[in-house]
Amino acid sequence: MKKPLLTRETLLDGSIREHVFRNPELRRMVIPDEERIASLRATLAEAPARGDVWVFGYGSLIWNPAFHFIEKRTARVHGYHRRFCLWTPLGRGTKDNPGLMLGLERGGACRGVLYRIAEEAVESELDILWRREMFTGAYRPTWVSARTHTQTLPAIAFVINRAHSRYAGRLSDDRVARHIATAEGPMGACRDYLFETVAHLAELGIRDRGLEAMAARVRAHGG
Repeated sequence: MKKPLLTRETLLDGSIREHVFRNPELRRMVIPDEERIASLRATLAEAPARGDVWVFGYGSLIWNPAFHFIEKRTARVHGYHRRFCLWTPLGRGTKDNPGLMLGLERGGACRGVLYRIAEEAVESELDILWRREMFTGAYRPTWVSARTHTQTLPAIAFVINRAHSRYAGRLSDDRVARHIATAEGPMGACRDYLFETVAHLAELGIRDRGLEAMAARVRAHGG
């Protein structure tokens, strides 16, 4: 069976959702459309101001955002750091050998990418983003303050939902590396998610020594 790609088109036409729904066990993880839409509306209702909306990307949004934007900047968010803390039996893993994805955890700081969505496209583009990031409710959409070289901007970031069943908690680096090195699912190998993130951060001039060290561990595990 051909692996589904995570694109704007597959998010809009339901291909990704349809693929997951073929498995009854995975289907139970997906939140109802009504809940996803309500989450988006609640987040927009908390926006500090009307107008364009900024989104903060710290993982795969850096190299595969899928939504349309009109501006892109590097930025730092204080009070959160990225960490592999979300099990994924859906995309880059299986039930028997789940992969791990990045989430924002409390504490520290995180450098990533800010995307500006034009006011007239906010609802349609955020709908695509919610279809992607809020598939199972494993994140909490949160307004954060993102600092660029010239200003601080309010932005939406997807913080890990610690109450979710897929929350992995704090794992040893060796265990994280073993899962990333060996897990593979419908969306591909988990290690590729890590390597792509490290490579694209480097292209932006962003060093994340923790991720770089994890990439070295994964390669040592044969990934």
